[in-house]
Amino acid sequence: MSRFFIVLGIIYLIGAFYGFQAFRTLVKNPYLQIVYGIVFIAVLANVYLQFSHFDRSHGMTHKMGFAVGLFLAFMALGFSAGIFMLIEDVVRVFTWIFGKAFQSGEAASSGLPSRRRFMSQIAIGVAAVPFLSLLYGMYKGKYDYQVLKHTLEFDDLPDAFDGYTITQISDIHSGSFDDKEKVAYAVDLINKQESDVILFTGDLVNNVASEMHTWKDTFSKLNAKDGVYSVLGNHDYGDYADWPSEEAKKANLDELKQIQKDMGFNLLLNESRFLEKEGQRLALVGVENWGEGGFKKAGDLEKAIENIDKNDFKILMSHDPSHWQYQVVDHPYHYHLTLSGHTHGMQFGVEIPGWLKWSPVKYRYKYWAGVYEKAGQFINVNRGLGFIGYPGRVGIWPEVTVIKLKKKSKEIV
Repeated sequence: MSRFFIVLGIIYLIGAFYGFQAFRTLVKNPYLQIVYGIVFIAVLANVYLQFSHFDRSHGMTHKMGFAVGLFLAFMALGFSAGIFMLIEDVVRVFTWIFGKAFQSGEAASSGLPSRRRFMSQIAIGVAAVPFLSLLYGMYKGKYDYQVLKHTLEFDDLPDAFDGYTITQISDIHSGSFDDKEKVAYAVDLINKQESDVILFTGDLVNNVASEMHTWKDTFSKLNAKDGVYSVLGNHDYGDYADWPSEEAKKANLDELKQIQKDMGFNLLLNESRFLEKEGQRLALVGVENWGEGGFKKAGDLEKAIENIDKNDFKILMSHDPSHWQYQVVDHPYHYHLTLSGHTHGMQFGVEIPGWLKWSPVKYRYKYWAGVYEKAGQFINVNRGLGFIGYPGRVGIWPEVTVIKLKKKSKEIV
């Protein structure tokens, strides 16, 4: 067991201990108190057991995902309640010190003030929110698909493409799926948008190509008038699995590429295609993964644009939004629209349209969910269709994006 997991376990137990202070203040039955302790220890033991049998060549199993989800939920419960108990302990200690210093007689000789029941009630009530939310995210949130629609206007959009629609999906992470009916519903939902083209921006699997064997027929049903196009994400290269040889790793990537071809996906590997309509065209550019912060940099934008003209209207597919930030937005070519994914919105956050959009991932990625504009260029960061790690979603729901391209009308002066 790595030092990281040992430290994480210690932190978990500290949270469980402090949370227990609130629980035992409210629940006096000793048997229920014992059950509390047993459940917390069992959740920790289960996640350790799952990771002790972790095979990187196969990736995270559904049992492991469930163990991680429960671990996070119970950690949130313990820590959320524990914070209130810690604050109360600080107050109790200062009250006791004050009594020792400035009071006399029986008041000065008394021990620490007892815990207040109402503070424990608040602690448990507040802690129940993240705990139940994380459980809900595992049970329902991970398949609570949302269709988000955007209309983007451009001065130089070819007239023939005025009203052209794009459905973007990203981050399928097929190895995490556990409900064929729900995934089939997602594919049907995508097709019902009846967009002109479907663009998939990477991470078909978690670790290995074989994850798609179960889902190949399902995703083969994706269809659009102008086809389905895709690029690779950081998880698609097999970098997070153990391979007996480089040949085996290459064979895995070759299989993944073949699977996409068999499903009818047009995989763009640092290359471009033209979408043509009424004698006019859009340049569709697809780069391999390019990401800051230690992620794979296989993307070659210069190679991808070799056969397009600087003045073409360009749609760029690039899995990691940091690519847009560091290489695309200041490129000599003007990339009208970039489509990315990768962040998942961390699968956790709070979004109230027009009021609030927050997730911890914003402290890692400047552009992490939704549409952004800079220098007359747009990027849409899709929140992802699937999930990985924590087997759920809370507040940041799985996303199907529909983007309508519009010709900006010229104002008559």
